[in-house]
Amino acid sequence: MSSNTIYRVGTANMYDNALRNLGERQTSLSSLQENLTSGKRVVRASDDPVSAAQAERALTRLSRIQTEQRALETQRNAIAQAESAMGEAVGLVQNARELIVSAGNGTLTPNDRATIANQLKGLREQLSEVANRKDTNGVPLLGALGSALAPFLGPLTTSPDYTFDGLAGQNSSTGVSIPNTLDGDSAFMFQPQRDGVYNASVSTIPNGRQLTTDGIKPTNTALVTGDQYTIAFSAVGPGATTGTTTATYTITNTTTGAVSAPVTVPDFPSDKPVTIAVTGVPGLSFNITGTPATGDTVTLQPSASMFSTLDSAIRDIGGAANNNAATQAVGQALANVDIGLERMHNMRSYAGELLNRADRITGDQDKRSIQLEGDRSRAEDLDMIKGISDFQNQQVGYEAALKSYASIQKLSLFNFIS
Repeated sequence: MSSNTIYRVGTANMYDNALRNLGERQTSLSSLQENLTSGKRVVRASDDPVSAAQAERALTRLSRIQTEQRALETQRNAIAQAESAMGEAVGLVQNARELIVSAGNGTLTPNDRATIANQLKGLREQLSEVANRKDTNGVPLLGALGSALAPFLGPLTTSPDYTFDGLAGQNSSTGVSIPNTLDGDSAFMFQPQRDGVYNASVSTIPNGRQLTTDGIKPTNTALVTGDQYTIAFSAVGPGATTGTTTATYTITNTTTGAVSAPVTVPDFPSDKPVTIAVTGVPGLSFNITGTPATGDTVTLQPSASMFSTLDSAIRDIGGAANNNAATQAVGQALANVDIGLERMHNMRSYAGELLNRADRITGDQDKRSIQLEGDRSRAEDLDMIKGISDFQNQQVGYEAALKSYASIQKLSLFNFIS
C-alpha cells in the first residue's frame, strides 16, 4: 500500500520568508562593507562588548603614555639645560683655578696679582649668573626641592656670606619621569659636617721669613663645628740646646671664646723651616710650615660655598703684601677649589645619568605602546583578508538570493493562468 504525502506551502508565506532572508543578507552585507571601509571588526560597542572594552582600555593607557612622554620631554629639556649650565660652571671654575695657579708665580708684583684678582672677580660673577640660571619656563635649573627665583644669594655682609635660598635636596625619579631641577645646594654650597672646607689665613709675615699652611683636611667630619679659630704663637725663643728654637701656640675658638691649653712645639733647628702638625681643632688637621715668631697668628674660617672660596682667593691674592701671603692664598684657594670642583663634577655626572634614565624610560614607554597597540588591534581591528573573503561570499549569496526571489516571484497563479 502506498501513500502520498502532500506538502502545501502558502505563496504568501514563501514570499515572507524570501523577503526576510533577503533583508538579513543585505544587513550582513552592509555590516561587512562597513567593517571593510573602517578596517575594524568592532565598529561600535554593541558589536562585541568585551572586545570594545579591551580596545578602550588599551586606548586609555596609550593616551596616558603619551601624556607621560610629553611631561618627560619637558623634564629632559630642563635637565639638559641644567647639565649644560653645570658644564659651563665647571669651565669657569677651571679657568679660575688656572688663574690662581698663575698667581703663585714668585716673580709677580702686587699689581700683577691685583690684575689676576680682577679677572677672578669677573669669573666669580659669571659663576653666580650661571648658578641662578632659569629654564624656558622661568624655573631655576638648580632650585633643588624648591627655591626662590634666584637660589644663591650673596655676597652678604653677614655670616655665612652666601646662602642657598631654598630647600636643599634632590627629587627622585619614577618609572615614567625624572626631576626637572638639580640640587644646586649640593653642587655649590659647603657644609662643615659634610665637607670640612676651611680657609686659613696667616698674619702679615715680613719679607725674609716664611710661614704658611697647607690645605685644611677633615679627619672626622662629625666633629667639625663650623666655628672660627685662631692659632696664636707665643714664647718663641731659644730651645734647650744650642741652635734650636722652641715655640708655644694656643687655639682659640673665636665663635665661642673657648681657649685651649698651650701647646709646646718640640725644639727645632733655628736655621731650617719647621713643620708643625696642628690637631687641636675638632675634626680638622693641617700643617704650619716655616719659621714662626711671637705674635704670628693663623685664622681658620669655614667656607660656605664655592663662591666664598673664590671671594677669599680674590681678597687674599689681590691684597697679598708679599710672596709669603700670595703663596698662602694660592695654596688655600687651590685646595678648596678642588673640593668644590669634585662636588660640581658629581652633580654634572648625576645630570648625565638622569638624561640616560630619560632615554631608558622612553624606550620602555615605546615598548609599552607597541604592546598596547597590539592589544587594541587584536581586540577591534579586522583581518582584511578574511574580511574581503567574507564580503565576497556574502555578496555572492545575496545575488543568489535575489535571483531566487525573482524566480519565485513569477510563480503566481496569474502567471500560471496567462
